[in-house]
Amino acid sequence: MTSARPVAVVIVTYNSAEVIADCLRALPAALEGAGESRVIVVDNASHDGTTDVVALTDSEVKVVHRTGNDGFAAGVNTGFAHADGCDVLVLNADIRLAPGAVKALRAAVKPGVGVVAPKLTEPDGSIQHSLRRTPTVLRTLGEAVLGGRRAGRFGPLGETVTKPAAYERAGFVDWATGAAWLVTRECIEAIGPIEERYLLYSEETEFMLRAGAKGFRTYYEPAARAVHLGGESGTSPRLWSLLVTNKVRLHRERHGKVAAAGMWAASVLNSLPRAARGSATHKAAVKALLTQRAWPQPLSAPAKSVKVSKDAPPYVCFSAQDWWYHNQAHSDFQLMRRVAEHRKVLLVNSIGLRMPTPGKSTQFVRRILRKAGSVAKLVRRPLPEVPGYYVMTPLPLPFYGSERVRALGAKLVRAQVRAVCAVLRMPNPIVVATIPTAWDVVQGFEHRRLVFNRSDRHSAFPEADQTTIAALEDKLLSGSDHVLYVSRQLQGEESGLTQDRAHFLDHGVDLQHFRRRAQLPADIASIPGPRIGFFGSLDDYLVDFDLLERLAQEFPEAALVLIGDATLSMERFAKYSNVHWLDFRPYAEIPAYGTGFDVAIMPWLDNDWIKHANPIKMKEYLALGLAVVSTDFPEVHQYPELIRIAKGHDAFVEAVRQTLTDGGLSTVEGRREAVLPASWDSRARQLMDLAEGQR
Repeated sequence: MTSARPVAVVIVTYNSAEVIADCLRALPAALEGAGESRVIVVDNASHDGTTDVVALTDSEVKVVHRTGNDGFAAGVNTGFAHADGCDVLVLNADIRLAPGAVKALRAAVKPGVGVVAPKLTEPDGSIQHSLRRTPTVLRTLGEAVLGGRRAGRFGPLGETVTKPAAYERAGFVDWATGAAWLVTRECIEAIGPIEERYLLYSEETEFMLRAGAKGFRTYYEPAARAVHLGGESGTSPRLWSLLVTNKVRLHRERHGKVAAAGMWAASVLNSLPRAARGSATHKAAVKALLTQRAWPQPLSAPAKSVKVSKDAPPYVCFSAQDWWYHNQAHSDFQLMRRVAEHRKVLLVNSIGLRMPTPGKSTQFVRRILRKAGSVAKLVRRPLPEVPGYYVMTPLPLPFYGSERVRALGAKLVRAQVRAVCAVLRMPNPIVVATIPTAWDVVQGFEHRRLVFNRSDRHSAFPEADQTTIAALEDKLLSGSDHVLYVSRQLQGEESGLTQDRAHFLDHGVDLQHFRRRAQLPADIASIPGPRIGFFGSLDDYLVDFDLLERLAQEFPEAALVLIGDATLSMERFAKYSNVHWLDFRPYAEIPAYGTGFDVAIMPWLDNDWIKHANPIKMKEYLALGLAVVSTDFPEVHQYPELIRIAKGHDAFVEAVRQTLTDGGLSTVEGRREAVLPASWDSRARQLMDLAEGQR
């Protein structure tokens, strides 16, 4: 009967942009021979471009947009409602079904079967232990004493089935992990919806055990295979604590409060020794068990209503930029404002690399005045929708050439930051340092973890005391618990010093912000095309101004549009009627200006700074779908099929000419699709998992 009706593949997503495309691409081969089918993606209010990835990967997929994330079960139940009359194959977004898998699952349905689970493997082909026995207090104690793998070899002592032979033969099981499972229409109609109050974990356990008690048992079919990426619950303290506490809740619902007390005690006993050895996940589990609510709190809420737990570590970030006058697209700001949706964050505006001096620094007076204005703002919350995000500018003494004055300046900054942390009740924070001059401050500052966000080689900054800054960089590299790199080149060069403390954390992009706009701002709309455009800081140590002037000369019929604050005089371009410098524009308006570019350019200088850079605008250009031409530097080679890379002025001019003719490499859609997985939200989660995880 089941093979005669359609099968609906229901995939529940939440910020799944990095994994959903491969899940969808595997489905045509997996569904071959399985009969009539449809694919339904139920999205729990993702904000990382997940639904854009779905639309670009397979336009035939039905996408159901939910208004919030109230859990996996709620998403599955929504999928059930949109799959009327179908058997339903429930998938996580990180599942990769093998060819013919769905046909094999459907062939396993017979009288007494309500759910069929496939054989799951790790990406390397090893078995993933997905089969489970009914949870009991004895099995939880057995895993506490023997460990999950050893206890799993003995039925009464372990919940997880670990014997390899069990994964080679088909047969009935108590239940299986819910990453991939086919449930028949008869089972859905007889058992009803999945219990939504668990949010995550134990909801599939409860459903399969309830179904089995009514004659719709779970069947394991190893002929149906799938790769499951998975693994986040084992590294995320929050998810692990939810998994552990939901196990107690499940026992309470099935057996009553007295039995639940035994499961609670067994769970505490299981977690305590590991927590004592420093495991962040088990520490979180113990805290969650000791403060357990009847049901877990919602997974997400509007940022303005997020309440940060008193146990959550605060963050202090020593930024390389200044929130009040630099472009807010910088990685420090993007990462920290998202961390602040979950943790209390104090962003300390740049304390500088040098004191601006007449004759050496460009726009000397302007720099002094704008820093003074920033200091005068004291401590503020600039984002009403993110109340946990604070910004301060300490009064610095940026004389880094003198050790005595440097030490005095560090004490001054440290005292100011300490005072603010005390007022904001931010004891013992995780410190994120992006600027090397923060070393003198943080080495005497109480903190639980130090993360060096190595976004640039600051000792290559031409106006800085390069010897002093290089020494400070070395101290931060040696003294940090973790070093995050955005440049593979720089990470490789410093691997001998950082070793296993080094991690590559690529830049993200604000996918919701960087979308093409229907209407251009009036000033750029009035400029006739074609338009060769650049947005960002026009810094004399980054941008090749000779190349910009060459473009103005070579393309008199085109407009060269430059958007950004300039650190040197732009008078050299006054003689070119086709050069339009629009000066600084607010971050909120940048996507609308970028939409007006026919060719977006990255005209960088060939220097040590650029060699170790990873410009955020590269992903912003691509998110807008723009055709891009760039000078040559290591990180741009991550996109050789999307960006034209030119060595030398002549080659750059020719690449721009070709792009004006053919529209550039790839397509508008293809360029945006390439960066859809690179959300700042996912980057911030990676940073938090690393900073708060076990060392």
